[in-house]
Amino acid sequence: MTHSDTWPRAFSRSLLSIALGGCLAMAAPALLAQSTAATIRGQVMVDSTPATDARVTAVNTATGLTRSVQVSGNGNYNVVGLPPGTYRLQVEANGQSTSQNVTVAVGQTATLNLGVGGVAETATTGETQDLDTVSVTAAAVVETKTSEVATYVSQKQIDSLPQNSRNFLSFADIVPGVTVTNSPTGASIRSGAQVSNAVNVFIDGVGQKDYVLKGGISGQDSTPGNPFPQLGIAEYKVVSSNYKAEYDQLSSAGISAVTKSGTNEFEGQFFWDNTAQDFRAKTADENFRGRDKVRSGTEHYGVAIGGPILMDRLHYFVTYEAKEIDRVASITPGRNLSIDSLPSPYREEALATTGSPFKEDLFFGKLSWTPGDAHLFEFTAKYREEDDIVGVDGINTFQYGTSRAGEETRLDLRYQYSAENWLNDAHITYEDATFGPQPLTIAPGRRLLIPAEGQENVNNPNMSAILNIGGGPDQQEKGQKGLGFQNDFTWFGFEGHTIKAGVKYKQVDISALQRSPPNAQYAFDLTRNTDVPYEVQFTASGLGSAQAVLSENKQLGFYIQDDWEATDRLTVNLGVRWDYETTPSYEDHVTPQAVLDALAASPGLNAPGVDYDYRQFVSTGNERSATKGNFQPRVGFSYDFSGDESFVLFGGAGRSYNRNQFDYLAREQYGLAFQRYTYQFDQPGHECGTSSPQSCLPWDPSYFDQATLDQLAAAAPNVGSEVFLIDNDLKTPYSDQFSLGVRNVFEMGGQSWNSSATLLHVLSHDGILFTAGNRRDDGSFYEPGRTFGGIPPANLPGFGRMFIGRNAVETRLNSVLLSLDKPFTNDSGWGTTIAYTYSDAVENRNNSDTFSFDYRDLDDVAFTRAIGIPRHRLVTTGIYDIGWGMTLSGKFEISSPAARESQNCIAIDTFNCFFDSYYPETSVGFKQFDVALQKEWDTGTDIKLRVRADVLNVFNWYNWTDYIDFRGDGRDPSVPGSVARPNEDFGRRNPDSFATAFPPRTFKLTFGINW
Repeated sequence: MTHSDTWPRAFSRSLLSIALGGCLAMAAPALLAQSTAATIRGQVMVDSTPATDARVTAVNTATGLTRSVQVSGNGNYNVVGLPPGTYRLQVEANGQSTSQNVTVAVGQTATLNLGVGGVAETATTGETQDLDTVSVTAAAVVETKTSEVATYVSQKQIDSLPQNSRNFLSFADIVPGVTVTNSPTGASIRSGAQVSNAVNVFIDGVGQKDYVLKGGISGQDSTPGNPFPQLGIAEYKVVSSNYKAEYDQLSSAGISAVTKSGTNEFEGQFFWDNTAQDFRAKTADENFRGRDKVRSGTEHYGVAIGGPILMDRLHYFVTYEAKEIDRVASITPGRNLSIDSLPSPYREEALATTGSPFKEDLFFGKLSWTPGDAHLFEFTAKYREEDDIVGVDGINTFQYGTSRAGEETRLDLRYQYSAENWLNDAHITYEDATFGPQPLTIAPGRRLLIPAEGQENVNNPNMSAILNIGGGPDQQEKGQKGLGFQNDFTWFGFEGHTIKAGVKYKQVDISALQRSPPNAQYAFDLTRNTDVPYEVQFTASGLGSAQAVLSENKQLGFYIQDDWEATDRLTVNLGVRWDYETTPSYEDHVTPQAVLDALAASPGLNAPGVDYDYRQFVSTGNERSATKGNFQPRVGFSYDFSGDESFVLFGGAGRSYNRNQFDYLAREQYGLAFQRYTYQFDQPGHECGTSSPQSCLPWDPSYFDQATLDQLAAAAPNVGSEVFLIDNDLKTPYSDQFSLGVRNVFEMGGQSWNSSATLLHVLSHDGILFTAGNRRDDGSFYEPGRTFGGIPPANLPGFGRMFIGRNAVETRLNSVLLSLDKPFTNDSGWGTTIAYTYSDAVENRNNSDTFSFDYRDLDDVAFTRAIGIPRHRLVTTGIYDIGWGMTLSGKFEISSPAARESQNCIAIDTFNCFFDSYYPETSVGFKQFDVALQKEWDTGTDIKLRVRADVLNVFNWYNWTDYIDFRGDGRDPSVPGSVARPNEDFGRRNPDSFATAFPPRTFKLTFGINW
């Protein structure tokens, strides 16, 4: 893109005025955000004739919130913008009245036909009831007539299904197409072939996107903590594909959750649960190596209370949850050395290491005020704080560890107004999220090493790490902070149409700093001299500011969609969305003159026939602009074959843009601001005068002082420093989604069942990739005879290696999604879900990694099986009330092996290998069965006591994770007669490793009180 193709810079300065103008145009009233609000619609009949003068009123049975609409000329009604819950639908017509209780879920559109005068009522289940008298059942109406590929997770499932993390998102894997990976470091959610940063979660209609880190939303990357207190979540919907135009900043699954609210009843609950090493089986490593259990344990506790301040008008809900993890650090020196064999001061440091604890506090509060039937105010506040000690284990002592702190505040002020034919939603939001790993010790780091086996008498041998002490190597300061406004307007005054339009504007300050290492790292050869190092690696201030990279981003989005009931059986969903975001730190960045001079002086980058023009990656502050073409058409349909919504064909197609993570964009600046230097010290066994004369120094004790190291850097600035450059025409990652499926509601065994079968096709594009930008003096990337591997040896003159970032990563997914469920009802006392996913997923970069050093680009790279995605996956759940206040629940998951990363040198030769993922030699990749049993005692008062036992991985199945990925040695084309030597053990489990997926069989005990 040239500068002449961009919009005027004045546009970005006008974003705020445009957003405010949009707010005024949408005017004052407000509706619950469309991604969480429910709709009840249908037709009212009077004596078998469509009502012409009837009124339908929906009253929330818990809070008293009321919505009332007049039917249209053919008796149709549409009650929009309802918080999920149970409603009493009251119908008044011709002096007669009737009512029906119905429960609606988050974001659901429920069809309920009502009759007065002996006419039957029909719901989507196909059941009929006589409404001459008032019906007080509260059946959950099933939504089948939607083009979305969506499934609901209910409050009953959240409360009952076995779980250990108390992360409400961990139940998302009961939905076909969604995978949740639980590990001691946290939960990771992904959908299809795309990684977790393609996901977005909306809580009460407000996106929780993390703009800097991976994980998709804030609080889901590099933490065992939870993003939101589970006690505060009422229910949620998972849309794995074909979401409507209101969803933004995602390209795979969207999760829409609604929080709990206070009601007219004072209610509360308290819980405490615990696991410890005595409550779990030995890990495979502990078992097969005959080791004692390492001390470990997790403790959760929390409380939630809610109730009325003014009956039917003002309610409150507050909750607090805490999570504490006790982790013992097991210091194990490298090369199987014992701690006793270390020199005295190092031995004492290793023995002094105790553990790496984690603590998280989560708060959530909500005020709901209904001053009149047409009005609703809500104010919600979330606060998350966590402290985590990491990097303490194996060869890293406690002193060498990292304090990884996170903090987050989110506020949302909402005002809702309901008119006869339209609704409108306005949110004012605030967010402040930070992530700041810091070394536990501010002091030089001491890395203790010994020569690798067989190289004890070699000069400058390869070295094996033994122990790390002193100051650690990790320092980061990353976060986002700002205000936002979003407005959703719904018009249903046109017969057969529900038209929604919305605008969102955010002004958010995003920052990123990363310095590695912040403490100078000294390498010592334990076999020669433990007082004098042979190498030091450190960072010093370089080009640009030594502060965090700050960008005052502005985001603007518009959408409009129409849910059109073209006939009584055909519904068409038409929508389009447009999003725009300015990132000044990227757009206004000026490439430092020293880098420009180095680029101009590079023989390889200026050689005839070089494969790219580096000028596309340098900026004077005028070449870059935000992408303005992010239009996202989204269309869908559903056709009701049966006429009662019990058998529906649905499908759709759409485009959805995610966003570029700021941490990638900021590398261009913070990589130069803190430049990394490496110097060798001329020591016996590590002579460096001939191998690296420019970085070889005689040892002087003053080099233990950072000030002296800074002088070295100042005397030879930039030498060895890595340079990152980003394409001036960087695009936003996106996916194109296509789906076609059927839903069916049927009776079996006297119970109502729901089934669905969906074909899904998803293509994702423009993921960012950093590749080596260096070129050999003749302009080539590979040395002669090679088409794979290695970074060109020619550094950027005066610097070190150079990396260029551009759009390149793509994934392709063909999937079959099958589901069968019988919703839990109090009448039947049981419920079950079955979800099967078949995935044919490929990608052109292993695990969608953002770095590739073996290829100059991905233009001619073949697509291979997507890493971590199994072909087959089955998840089933069950909940059963067995009586006497006892509930039994279970969850079973089984999948075929997931594809693993591998390099193939057998098919061609050792100089021309290629990445070729594979499935390991095992019939089952993962299987786990969990159960939970809860007993509740009614004390005869308003207080109920409960005890619950969860057992995870009941059968203690070992899900092995370490396989032999080495295919063998390829043919050496430079040696006549050379042949490839395949590895006969390729694909088999590594017999020397006992690594397994988390967890071993674990018992969790919970005590609780409800009132």
